[in-house]
Amino acid sequence: MTRKRTPDDDHELWERVAESIVPLRPRPRQPHAPVAPPREAAPRRAAPPPAAPQKSTPSLAVLDRRSRSRVARGVVAIDRRVDLHGLTQAAAERELGEFLIGAQEYGARIVLVITGKGRPGEERGVLRRMVPLWLSSPRWRHLVVGFEEAAPNHGGSGALYVRIRRLR
Repeated sequence: MTRKRTPDDDHELWERVAESIVPLRPRPRQPHAPVAPPREAAPRRAAPPPAAPQKSTPSLAVLDRRSRSRVARGVVAIDRRVDLHGLTQAAAERELGEFLIGAQEYGARIVLVITGKGRPGEERGVLRRMVPLWLSSPRWRHLVVGFEEAAPNHGGSGALYVRIRRLR
């Protein structure tokens, strides 16, 4: 006669199985982000240190047509995203810098930067104009491979796909 299995037996079995597992490839763990309080109550963070200019700044490269199509269709996942809506220019630049550094450390390849389209009646929003300038500046070139306007389903002209340079 066999005895009934108990939850404790299952737990012991799972512990033995879990101890024997070896990952194929170690991945950086992403901690679960706590839900942030509204922007007004968010604590101030220190600005990231300015990046030292490299001897030769790498050139920017746009996504090729096939890669852009795969990202737009969802075949290639967007690793991370940041929404800069409603931030002042200085706060948005600081937030973007912290985001890009964090994305590179995480190992992200493609991220989405949402700038918004600006107010109706204006030619273009301030962040919509400035973010491409910041991304193409030598200050962030060591983090950014290239960028391009997002597909309509990801925000269109109010968002950018940004390719992140691998950490060496």
